[in-house]
Formats: sequence, C-alpha cells, structure tokens
Amino acid sequence: MINVIDGGVTAPKGFKAAGVACGLKNNGKKDLAVVCSDDIAVATGVFTTNLVKGHSLQLTMNHIKKGYAQSIVINSGNANACIGGQGNKDALEIAELTAQLLQCNAENVLVGSTGVIGIPLDMSKIRSGIKTSIANLSAEGGHEACEAIMTTDLVPKEIAVEIEIQGKKIRIGGMAKGSGMIHPNMATMIGVITTDANISHNLLDKALKEVVGYTFNRVSVDGDTSVCDMVLILANGKAGNEGISEEDMEYRNFKSALEHVCTYLARMIAKDGEGATKLIEVKADGAATPDDAYKVVSAVAKSPLVKTAIFGEDANWGRIITAAGYSGADFDPTLVDIYIGDLMVCQNGCALKFDEDKAKEILKEKEVTILINLKKGNYSDRIWTCDFSYDYVKINGSYRS
Repeated sequence: MINVIDGGVTAPKGFKAAGVACGLKNNGKKDLAVVCSDDIAVATGVFTTNLVKGHSLQLTMNHIKKGYAQSIVINSGNANACIGGQGNKDALEIAELTAQLLQCNAENVLVGSTGVIGIPLDMSKIRSGIKTSIANLSAEGGHEACEAIMTTDLVPKEIAVEIEIQGKKIRIGGMAKGSGMIHPNMATMIGVITTDANISHNLLDKALKEVVGYTFNRVSVDGDTSVCDMVLILANGKAGNEGISEEDMEYRNFKSALEHVCTYLARMIAKDGEGATKLIEVKADGAATPDDAYKVVSAVAKSPLVKTAIFGEDANWGRIITAAGYSGADFDPTLVDIYIGDLMVCQNGCALKFDEDKAKEILKEKEVTILINLKKGNYSDRIWTCDFSYDYVKINGSYRS
C-alpha cells in the first residue's frame, strides 16, 4: 500500500533542505535551494537530450558518473547556460563552496540552474544564498526548497509517500518545477527525488529511467525542449531495509511508489503550464506499434490548434485527426474513432452527429481527456498537456522583462 504523507524531499530519513531569497529574482521570492543527505547517497539522474546543455547541467552529469552524491544546489531566476568558460567556473565554484560548508567532496555536489539563458550568474548573490541555505538546513525545509526552484510556476509541486519494503517503512519524496518550454526528453523542468531506501545503484538507475520514460517524458506544454533540465534521485539507505538488489517483488513495490511520485509531479507540471486553464490527457489506443502510439499523442499534445480549441471549449475534432495524420504514425484514417471525454465525436474517420451542448460541458471541466482509437493493433500511449490561453503569449512575450 502506498500512503501519501507530508514533507516533500525531507520526508525520507536523513534528508534536510532549505530555500532562500538571495536576490536573483527581482520580485524578492525564493531563488536558491539546497537539498542534502546526512551521509553519502546512491545517486543517478536523467538529463535533457538537447544538444545544447547548460554549464551547471554539464557539471552534474560529470559528477553523477561515480554513482554517489550528498547534496543538490539549485538556483532559479537565471540559467547558467551559453556564457562560455565563465559558466563552467561558476558551476564548479558553487559545488566547491557547498562542499566546503557541508564538509564533503565537491564531486558529491550536484548543481542545477533554471531561468533566462545567456546571462552570467551573480555569484556574489549565489555565494550568500548558499551560505544562508546551509545555515538554515532543516528536516522541515522541503517546502521552502520547493518554492525556491520555481520560475513561472504558479504552484509548488511536491509529494511524499511511504511504503513497506523488507519489513521496514521506506519513504520517497519529490519536488519539481516546470511550467513552460516543456516537451518529452526533459524540458524546462527540474525534478529532485529523495528516498531513504537501501537500493543498489543499478536498480535505482533502472527504476528511474524506466519511470521517467512514461511520466516526466510524457508531459508537453509547448513542444520546446530546454537546455538545463534534469531529474535527480538520491537514496541514502537510512530506512534500514536489507537492500534491494534483485528485480523481485520488493523492487517492483519500490518502483511502483516511485512511479506514483513521478506521475503526480508530471501531472502537476502539465496542469500548471504557462497560462493553462485545463489539464489535457491525450491517449492513443489500438496502435500497430509503440512508436505509432507515441507519435500520435505527441503530435496532438503539441498542436497549437488543438490546444487553443480546448481553451475555447470548441469540440473541433478535425484538428485532432489532422495532427494524428501528420505525426508520422502509420495508421488507416478510415478506422479512426475520436472521443472527447466519453463523447464520441468521430467514427471511422468521418463526421458524427454528436451533442454539442454535452461536448461544451465536457470541455468546461478543468481536466479533459482526448482518446484516439486507431484500431490497428494492441499498443497504446498517453501524454499530459494543457491548453493554450491568451496568458501563454503574454508570459512568453515578455519573459526577460
């Protein structure tokens, strides 16, 4: 049984966190977070596939190769990206200062930055923020850390769960930020997951990569994939369980709890998309291959015409079948059924008389499901996205100001 509990990333034993305002954001909100384990933890991550990668991200990808970490430092309001050698030096200085204050090895510090690309970090503010954060580390600091990684997010995104493994209570906590520039393969999102489970590096890595594949990598707000983004997980073993080292029932229970955490955070990201008024789940059933199913849901989810139609509460299913048609998936258009909610609006690729008033009521809801049944095979997929409102343009038309 998976029990949802309070605490976010500090719910698991042996984790502390803090979030402070060091002045990177003009609005005075929190902008620097530190999450750390009391002891060294097994660590792994999943990173953006964008060829362009931020300097902090590059450092983290290098440090995590050893499979261990103790602390994560993330600043928001300013991405450390595309500024040349200075960006690499700044990322290393963040790690070294944090390591000095926590009395650990700099290679065990992971670094993240998120915000506007192409502007150097104000390191005097970063230094001050790191010192203040570490001085205020607390087992109750998870929520403040969660607030400190937000950029255009309107709501903090955090969760913690507890399950029993090998006769011990183990906890998994998570926090994430993300609201725009989001599409599968990591985007403008950062996720931090902590657990006190005792689990091997190989199985932690396997579980994270598989779960991310159908949670965080099934979120699309606007079709863009950013340069700074990642999901990290630390497992410090403080729960005292014997150790998860085989792909047995205990591993599957752990992976199920991890999936619960990642699914919750991924849905929160889609729901909080920039300017969003609705969470949309796009499903494809009956595909001939997994790739066909993914291509269909991805194309529909990132179609501006579909997303604006949902915002306008217009059951314009023609935009849905059109997006599926240019997705690159192989299917027979004359077999396709489309549902909005539980209302069929297209049958065998053709117009169908349906109740427009009922469609309007379905589209008024805060959560809307679109189902495309290809009737070609047994594969399916799904992706979470959101509508495009007037506010999306306002937010991104003046992002730097």
